[in-house]
Amino acid sequence: MKKRLKLNRILIIGIILYIIYILVSRHQVLRTYKKDEQKYLDLIAEEKQRNSDLLQEKENIDSTEYIEQIARDKLGMYLPNERVYIDISK
Repeated sequence: MKKRLKLNRILIIGIILYIIYILVSRHQVLRTYKKDEQKYLDLIAEEKQRNSDLLQEKENIDSTEYIEQIARDKLGMYLPNERVYIDISK
């Protein structure tokens, strides 16, 4: 009888320790998922900002100012009779 009672206590303690182990390991996994979630939320925010910038650029792509700016910046073209000053300190 005492042997059976001792065996039951050992079994119950083993089950309790196993449950604690499972809870701790699940908590660590959840913490990792929370870090990943924040990382992905930051990436989503960056991509939404990039998308907004691209949509703004798409709206301005046919404007004269945008075309002139691209011609100056990327192609080195200027309007006739336009004075261009070059900073030689750079």
